[in-house]
Amino acid sequence: QVQLVESGGGLVQAGGSLRLSCAASGRTFSISVRGWYRQAPGKQRELVATIKNGWETNYADSVKGRFTISGDNAKRTVDLQMNSLKPEDTAVYYCNYRDSTGDYWGQGTQVTVSS
Repeated sequence: QVQLVESGGGLVQAGGSLRLSCAASGRTFSISVRGWYRQAPGKQRELVATIKNGWETNYADSVKGRFTISGDNAKRTVDLQMNSLKPEDTAVYYCNYRDSTGDYWGQGTQVTVSS
């Protein structure tokens, strides 16, 4: 079992920055996909960014050039640096971890961007 705990959400003005962090406990493996997803009110959960095996990154078109995902396998963390935030980035952000044993989610952290 893997447990994920997110931190770093909050309220920020448009154009500002936030950094989300996700810490994993339990048994984790370097061969994995870690990522961030988000869900806005009335919308489906969507991919924000993933990092595979600690280095291969993938981003949603809507966040490319503004968000950066990074992972530290030794510390078992995955962070999301969010710059130039827009009101449409407002959502609950969820940390995700997938490996051969399963698919795990954090409890979510609220990010609110005011205009």
